[in-house]
Amino acid sequence: MFAYPDEKEYKELNKKDKASVKEAIRLFQGNQFDPKIRNHPLQGKLAGHRSIDAGFDLRIVCKEQGNYTYVLFLQVGSHSQLYG
Repeated sequence: MFAYPDEKEYKELNKKDKASVKEAIRLFQGNQFDPKIRNHPLQGKLAGHRSIDAGFDLRIVCKEQGNYTYVLFLQVGSHSQLYG
């Protein structure tokens, strides 16, 4: 089961970035560790969360719940927007 990134953030993306987010999520659903999306744990204030790449400078922050059966996509944005 998946919950998509914050609707407001997603709606603000341009058409190309929306397509990139959808593709990253599709890849994630097929293989959470597909090398194209670089699924990796975050540190610092986002410790306990993970990040997947959705394009050149577009990231999706997610949190796993219940042994990978439920993944909540929390935020979507550029590297600098998310990690400041």
